Amino acid sequence: MTTVPASDPTFDPTRDDQLADPYPGYARMRAQCPVFHDQDRDIWVLTRHEDVVRVVHDPETFSSESAVRITAGPESDEVKQVLAEGWSLTPNLTESDGEEHTRLRVAVNRVFTPRRVAALEPFVRDTAEDLIARFAADGRTDIIEGYAWPLPLIVMARILGVPPRDVPLLRQWSSNWLKLSVGIGEPAERVDWARDVVTMQHHVMALLDGTDRADEDSLIASLARYGAEHGLDDVELMRIVMNLIIAGHVTVTRAIGNGLVTLLEHPRQLAALRAGEASVEAMVEEILRYESPVQGLFRTVTRETELGGRRLVPGDRVMVHWGSANRDGCVFEDPDEFALRSRPGRHQMAFGRGVHACLGASLARLQLRVAIPLLFDRLPGLRLGPTGSRTRERLVIARGFEELHLHWDVPHLREAAP
Repeated sequence: MTTVPASDPTFDPTRDDQLADPYPGYARMRAQCPVFHDQDRDIWVLTRHEDVVRVVHDPETFSSESAVRITAGPESDEVKQVLAEGWSLTPNLTESDGEEHTRLRVAVNRVFTPRRVAALEPFVRDTAEDLIARFAADGRTDIIEGYAWPLPLIVMARILGVPPRDVPLLRQWSSNWLKLSVGIGEPAERVDWARDVVTMQHHVMALLDGTDRADEDSLIASLARYGAEHGLDDVELMRIVMNLIIAGHVTVTRAIGNGLVTLLEHPRQLAALRAGEASVEAMVEEILRYESPVQGLFRTVTRETELGGRRLVPGDRVMVHWGSANRDGCVFEDPDEFALRSRPGRHQMAFGRGVHACLGASLARLQLRVAIPLLFDRLPGLRLGPTGSRTRERLVIARGFEELHLHWDVPHLREAAP
């Protein structure tokens, strides 16, 4: 049994000190109370690697329905009324189980192939080069706004066959869908976010209706063909497309910001990478382990069970905490050290495990392999901005930056300095 109470009031990833560095707290929790109850959110938080692995490989006991929502409680009547103008948001790829999940996942697996992902590398590189060119002469930028969010969203739009003009709208809609899902915001804000979700649903349905289903390059067209052959209706396809839009960019956006800060705060590892003494693949895996962009998702207990000495009953909600599991010293040597490891991907869980392992993991890794080194290649003297020039997101399930200002050397600016 644990040596501290099951409820630990120090767990609050949105608090300033834990936003800055939550990992010492997670280490204490793993040692003293690895399965503990967060009373404010009414969730059990799982911090050990072994417990997280057990849960994600037992979907019969730990259901993925409501996997993103922090609580499964009722929504306000105003939000329900707005959402009624669209379609149910579930079941979707993230929030489904069993045969329902399999039929949705297979649809994406069949068209989201390794060959298709590998063929995207030139487009990813060209897009990254174009974005950098827009601010390279300025000597400074908010790298989140100018690079980390547009890059993966432009790439995802290209894959889906979505017009480039829709990219800013997709960012707004998907961001508000995520905020609605995780239960934050004032009532009036949540109503506005619900309107954006319904607008996005109708927009994607129109894309499905208007797509050329013979288009071999469009993922939407490929999904539509597969759906017609295997009995998936347009509402199910719409949910898949919406899932891909949000999951296909927010993780990469956060990983780019986390990775840049981590590398700039560890100059010896950065130098080793730049000198070719460590692989880019090792860099990507270690960034994902060290600062997991998705800190965790949720499961609902379906039958009485025990975990970490705690009795869980049907209806209990658990958070599988990827971020803590990826710092577990029982699995990783020197877990709080950022090191470009020789076996980088083994055991790290940034993209989940089991039947719900992230379908877009290979595409995310490709974009990170291109996006992060390219910034150091194109922006000499790249460095962090002054104190106060970065702001973290206040989300329980994610770790990333809302803004991150970086500076670099521009020859004509340096010459003009007094």
